[in-house]
Amino acid sequence: MPKRFSSIAILGRTGDSGISTALELLLSHLQTLGVRILVETSLRSLIKDARAWEFADHAQISAQADLAISIGGDGTLLHAVHIFTSHMVPLVGINLGRLGFLTDISPDTMQAEISAILRGDYHAEQRLLLESEIVRPDARVPCLPSLNDVVIQKSAGGRLIEFETYVNGDFVCAHRADGIIIASPTGSTAYALSGGGSILHPSVDAMILVPICPHALGDRPIVVRGDNEIEIVINDTHGGNPQVSSDGQNTQSLSANDRVRVRRSADSVTLIHPQEHDYYRILRNKLHWGRALHQQRKD
Repeated sequence: MPKRFSSIAILGRTGDSGISTALELLLSHLQTLGVRILVETSLRSLIKDARAWEFADHAQISAQADLAISIGGDGTLLHAVHIFTSHMVPLVGINLGRLGFLTDISPDTMQAEISAILRGDYHAEQRLLLESEIVRPDARVPCLPSLNDVVIQKSAGGRLIEFETYVNGDFVCAHRADGIIIASPTGSTAYALSGGGSILHPSVDAMILVPICPHALGDRPIVVRGDNEIEIVINDTHGGNPQVSSDGQNTQSLSANDRVRVRRSADSVTLIHPQEHDYYRILRNKLHWGRALHQQRKD
């Protein structure tokens, strides 16, 4: 039997366009369903009658909610993932953004679809998480878990950086490039896709390594098993001031001889979708793929 949710957290970013209207509508609807509602504290200023609602910080949400609803774009949902570093709460996304590969519920249909999810009529999907760390001669510096990708790239100037890639300790390639993306299957439709990488189905246990603007034309993306450990060794920064980031957040500076190790995390993220969720339909709609005539009527 699908798990029933009774304590619902509402997350969002105050700068997202249209969030106030969607937030008020969602809160009113959830109130009619008789569930406990925890609203992220930062959203207080967007609610007309704030005294009517229970607000909670990230620690309280992580400990007390059994479902989190993210209102915004994919970036908002990624932000939510980073909130739940100690206890991963299942996530459902309402899309106020543009592409929305992760946030697949429209504000126009959210009342019916959220009602169905709370009745237990939903599809739950496990998504691979990446963990990474910076290894230095005198220290190990952990990075935030990543749902999409770990990105190593120059941060200033036009100079390339030089680095080497190892998989499970085996030397793969020496690069001169703007950087490299190590992406999960979820992240294969994000920055890695823009860099020329392949799309990986979310159920595939793999990672994709995508060089960013490499100097050598033969330096191409490669897909490796999900249980491999990736190590990037910074050889020469050429004054490019390289950095590493997790899902575009938690940016940390790198120096020559630093090593960045990336592996699959023991944790995963649970995404909750409407029952009729269709990954290939999302790809067709978002990437404007060609459709057969009978599919045009369905999509």
